[in-house]
Amino acid sequence: MFLTILSYKAESAGRELIAVNPAHTSRTCAACGHRAKENRLTQAEFACTACGHTAHADVNAAVNILRAGLALRRAARAV
Repeated sequence: MFLTILSYKAESAGRELIAVNPAHTSRTCAACGHRAKENRLTQAEFACTACGHTAHADVNAAVNILRAGLALRRAARAV
């Protein structure tokens, strides 16, 4: 129900809604793609154990979600 309402609101604002599965986005490095629960030091901190990238955990997850949404949009338009 929430996505239906949000989709309607996005459309009326001239925006596009793309539903993305957020699973593991806060544990996956936005810089190198390494995924591990150890990357999430605290609720707010993200530090990749593979490449050393650091960021606020929510910002890191948002970047991953944005990339996933853009990839889904490209795939849908290619079909």
